[in-house]
Amino acid sequence: MSRYTGPRHKLARRLGISLDGTGKDIKRNYPPGQHGQNNRRKLSEYGLQLQEKQKLRHMFGLNEKQFRRTFDHANKMAGVVGENFMKLLESRLDNVVYRMGFAPTRPAARQLVNHGHFLVNGKKVNIPSYRVQPGDVITIREKSRGLQLIKDSLESRNFLPNYITFNDAAAEGTFTRLPDREEMPAEINEVLIVEFYSR
Repeated sequence: MSRYTGPRHKLARRLGISLDGTGKDIKRNYPPGQHGQNNRRKLSEYGLQLQEKQKLRHMFGLNEKQFRRTFDHANKMAGVVGENFMKLLESRLDNVVYRMGFAPTRPAARQLVNHGHFLVNGKKVNIPSYRVQPGDVITIREKSRGLQLIKDSLESRNFLPNYITFNDAAAEGTFTRLPDREEMPAEINEVLIVEFYSR
């Protein structure tokens, strides 16, 4: 199945979580559709695990195959599987570009990376799933510095994670280390995702 390209507001309301991090996509706190307000069904254990997986998958904009491949990679790493999985997702180039404030949302960051607007350690990278390593420096290409979307996003940025340092003068950021669990989305219960894939 290909990547979801439908209305994200409906999806955010269905999952009960802001997918773009702004909170603007869940103006109503009940699922979409004519029965949304009256739907009070209790989810089964499997339903809860599936919903948690879908939350994280749609938050990062991955298709099922990419998502599962990343989970399998995390499963082979030393340490806690759930935390490793989220660290791998957080170190994707499109997510790091979003966290640095170059783009207002992850889908916008994905498109900017796809169009080749960024350099990683001086080399052009146009693969959103590229895994950024600690110490890597992400820079805007010289030709792309005048893009209004990037300018507006950097001006409106109000938060920078502790695992990223940013040089405003040079318009470049450094991914200093992998994030700790408390620096990653608190609304996700990764234990349920591990249980889902361990069935």
